[in-house]
Amino acid sequence: MTSLYKLAGGASLLVLLGGCASPSGDGGFGAVAGVSEQRTGVSASVAGRLPRNEDDARALAAVIGKKLEQPLAADDAVQVALLNNRGLQATYWSLGVAEADLVQAGRLQNPVLDFKRTHGGGEVGVERTLTFNLVGLITAPMASRIEGRRFEQTKLLVSNEALKVAADTRRAWVEAVAASQVSDYAKQVEASAQASAELAERMRKAGNWSSLDMAREQAYHAQTVADVTHAQKAAVAAREKLTRLLGLSGEQATAYRLPDHLPDLPAAPRALADIEQIAVNERLDIQAARLDTEQTASTLGLTRTTRFINVLDLGAVRNTDGPAATRGYELTLEIPLFDWGSARVARAEATYMQSVNQLAQAAVNARSEARESYADYRTSYDLAHHYRDQVLPLRKQISEQTLLRYNGMLMSVFELLADAREQSAAVSGYIGALKDYWTAQANLDAALGGNLTKNKGVQP
Repeated sequence: MTSLYKLAGGASLLVLLGGCASPSGDGGFGAVAGVSEQRTGVSASVAGRLPRNEDDARALAAVIGKKLEQPLAADDAVQVALLNNRGLQATYWSLGVAEADLVQAGRLQNPVLDFKRTHGGGEVGVERTLTFNLVGLITAPMASRIEGRRFEQTKLLVSNEALKVAADTRRAWVEAVAASQVSDYAKQVEASAQASAELAERMRKAGNWSSLDMAREQAYHAQTVADVTHAQKAAVAAREKLTRLLGLSGEQATAYRLPDHLPDLPAAPRALADIEQIAVNERLDIQAARLDTEQTASTLGLTRTTRFINVLDLGAVRNTDGPAATRGYELTLEIPLFDWGSARVARAEATYMQSVNQLAQAAVNARSEARESYADYRTSYDLAHHYRDQVLPLRKQISEQTLLRYNGMLMSVFELLADAREQSAAVSGYIGALKDYWTAQANLDAALGGNLTKNKGVQP
């Protein structure tokens, strides 16, 4: 009996020690912010933590306000989104939930104290029982390891979500700047077309143009007015999409400015070696899927361990019945008469095989997305490079020669106006090709798991 109480005392000590574990200060956010900063090139936190109070909110507002004082560059837009996107902020807090589960798994279950007092016939009976869950004691280390893997998986998934928001923001920034640039250029084309229509009307009144020629110029001007409306509509939609990702509202949503045009095309595209392997090694969703498979395998081992011992409680009993006191112990065991645990094991095995195949499919998708994104990146670069170095210079040369010939009265005004339209189409094509290139680069970064320049195998 003495050994039984020693066991109960030792279990009590384990409970006290297990209860010492407590959540960390940042809930794992520091690690996530570090990964985001490494892979996006911008900081994802203010003072290294999530906003928790008014002081943190004011510090965050100050950082965002400073970013919005100047035209918002792509990297600044990404940082604002990482700091201020409310959906992403909600995802950050899932780290706290996962860490709380980890801490809870490291704590032993509380003992149960039963007290019973009876009296009758002049006698008083007192029964005391202190019960410990032995299964919890046995499986606590394995449960802690499982929750530890789940916490690491959550950190990877949250980091991956931050990278997704960063990539979406960069694409939205490219779209918004390009749409604004297209809108501004459409206004210039419309102003030129209006001047041409007015000229056509004056020449028609002077008898130098036919009604058909005048109608052509007026129809072109009417089309440019419609093009301006479409461009403005697209610019508003693109800006609002970016605004949502930035998490801005009120005055900030309407006051922030964007650059007048997209960045210039780089001198050369970047060459990637073995992009498929880079994607498999670097993508956080693949790493999270690996951890999920390992976690499922560990859970399967735990299920097999406890398939026959479903409920096992050990308790020290001390009864007082009148003047005499009795001592002993109580053991509660669920007898596997009807349920031998085979269904739980089969379910765990099926879940494991499901996880294995999901991991394999994720790897297949990652390799395909890497190939597709890189092909799009190189093609988009080549097209934008062709516009910049071939189409635009030739259009400029043609325009200069056309103007010289018109001034020398060797060409008609019809040919001059037709050349102006073709030149505007070439400029619009280049803006679209440049937008496609920067979008393709953002897509490639996302397909490889982060900023293109941070990945292995990348050379200028």
